[in-house]
Amino acid sequence: MSRGPLSGIHVIVAGAGLAGLAAAHALARTGARVTVVEARNRVGGRVHTSRRGFAARQHAEAGGDIIEPGQTAVLALARELRLQTVPILKQGFGYYGPTASGRLAVQVLERTMAPVARELARLVDLYRLSEQRWDTAIAMTLGRMSVAEWLARVKAPAWTLARFRGLRGLFLADPEELSLLALIDFLSTDPFDDDAGPARRIVGGNDRLATTIARSLRRRPLLETVLRRVRQRDDRVVATVDGPGGRAEIEADYLVCTLPAGTLRDVSFEPALPETQAQAIRSLRYGPATRVLLQFERRFWTKAGRPNAFGSDRPHGAVWDGNEEQRGPAAILSVLAGGGASSELSAILSDEGIAGLVERLAWLGRPTALLQSHVVRWEEDPWARGGYAVFDTTFDPRLRDLLARPFGRVLFAGEHTHIRWQGYMNGAVESGQRAATEIELLHLCQFSRRS
Repeated sequence: MSRGPLSGIHVIVAGAGLAGLAAAHALARTGARVTVVEARNRVGGRVHTSRRGFAARQHAEAGGDIIEPGQTAVLALARELRLQTVPILKQGFGYYGPTASGRLAVQVLERTMAPVARELARLVDLYRLSEQRWDTAIAMTLGRMSVAEWLARVKAPAWTLARFRGLRGLFLADPEELSLLALIDFLSTDPFDDDAGPARRIVGGNDRLATTIARSLRRRPLLETVLRRVRQRDDRVVATVDGPGGRAEIEADYLVCTLPAGTLRDVSFEPALPETQAQAIRSLRYGPATRVLLQFERRFWTKAGRPNAFGSDRPHGAVWDGNEEQRGPAAILSVLAGGGASSELSAILSDEGIAGLVERLAWLGRPTALLQSHVVRWEEDPWARGGYAVFDTTFDPRLRDLLARPFGRVLFAGEHTHIRWQGYMNGAVESGQRAATEIELLHLCQFSRRS
């Protein structure tokens, strides 16, 4: 093992999603001995590339899919691991839903915000003046109000509510649930900057980021191994896990916990977490998300001058080209129903099957023959319990920073702990790297005190 600032230090990483693997990768580079435990039978977590039965050896993302412009951490990690990325969705996003006259039509996404753009811009400016903090009076005011309530307050045209319902595939929440603070926080990052460049995917599947890191570790992740309890002592941490061989205890110097809040609530801590930190974990909810991957004989949704990706207030939610970078006449359409759309789409699939969904996508064009389909309901995944974190009106904004606060020898990471890129693969990667840096600093401070 290479020498480094953490040589001789043992770190347990709970969770082999991108946050946990990014932490493990960074820690290994500093010389630490790393043990990764993962409840699933695979690595990657909510990054899951589906290759099940698709013709022509095609694949598509059932989980984390799009790397947005400016998400430098995940792109840098891919380059370090010699993984190529490819630009996608160069035409941007559109919107399919009712116009002001009530007619269903394809529209430009940014223009659908025009009726409330000035009011939104004013709130974004106020939020930026508050340094985008969540413990201010501005944040508390915005956090208590839903997007739907705000639209009613500013007397926005009634049809604008459908526009924001069309963002359920992004926020995984309906405008009646999503806090105005979460919307303003998102808009403060200039998400519609046309000069930022195209979105990207990893060639061969986004899960290659996870599998490549896992293979590079000196000790491979322990799969089907569930974290049950964390006990801290002055000089060590003890993790109780249930694995294929039964219950076991693992001792280490530090532990990085990257579990989603929904499963983290099932882990007991001794001593107990501070009450406010436990409250933050208890109150954070995850958005329902149903992903459907549809492989057709040929693309039928491409049209000159029109995007290949759309938000929609329809029950199918957002749709986009799921594998435009791959060869072959066959093509995969990705459907993501978030928030209330998840249960609406599940009902369609239950009552009418995949045919009912395909019928509702006829506005894209005349569907060609369906070759294969794959459905993933993330809220039914016991190790995810939803797509990603949602900050609704029930969440106290003052608690957000506590999601990432270290507790003794336990560090926390995951997309839900990231401020700017929450909900994204980039947020997961950066949070894991941040936790690794925190361990290095903690160890340095302890070493200095002993000296």
